[in-house]
Amino acid sequence: MTKLVLVSHNLCPYVQRAAISLLEKGVAFERRDVDLANKPDWFLEISPLGKTPVLTVAGEAIFESSAILEYLEDTQAAPLHPDDPVLRARHRGWIEVGSAVLNDIAGLYGAKDRDTFNAKTAALKAKFQRVEDALEDTLGDGPYFSGAAFSLVDAVYAPAFRYFDTFDRIGDFGVFTDLPKTKAWRKALAQRPSVIAAIDGGYPKRLHDFLIRRNSFISELIAEQSASV
Repeated sequence: MTKLVLVSHNLCPYVQRAAISLLEKGVAFERRDVDLANKPDWFLEISPLGKTPVLTVAGEAIFESSAILEYLEDTQAAPLHPDDPVLRARHRGWIEVGSAVLNDIAGLYGAKDRDTFNAKTAALKAKFQRVEDALEDTLGDGPYFSGAAFSLVDAVYAPAFRYFDTFDRIGDFGVFTDLPKTKAWRKALAQRPSVIAAIDGGYPKRLHDFLIRRNSFISELIAEQSASV
């Protein structure tokens, strides 16, 4: 059996995408975490951009989450892409939107002042409004993006939604206000076994501590919250 190793960082949402896909497909794999603040030489040799995830397959390295997801679709059973070429292309487009959502989330937790924070919140709200509009067409016969079948779109958005499990404990940022289908999708993904298993039990605390160390506006909100307790 070919040995698969997922080289990961324990906070990286792109790693979660790959882990969810592997778990959904029932593929045995090992995880090997790296410290991105102190990248070992062996890691830099297999990751040209110095980023996670990397999937090693019998010693060969596949880097970038999109390439890993497509490789798994090409080589493993239980496909997560739809068969129809048009629908498959549409899903790939929404996966790109999911990556843009993660960029906006990074901008949100990195914002240094309230105005920038509010602007990033508004950008996220606008993207999720587009998601809501898409769900009007797809969320008819099941809880996932395309209905009953879990897809790569679901695997991509689940890690983005997971950030808000921590954000919601800091404050109500209003990103999902008046987006009932998006909120229902988020809830369904949070209950999916593969999504749950894509992280370990220490993830929420690590993310919370990471946000504190950002020295950003959200760090100030956390400090204010702690001071009021």
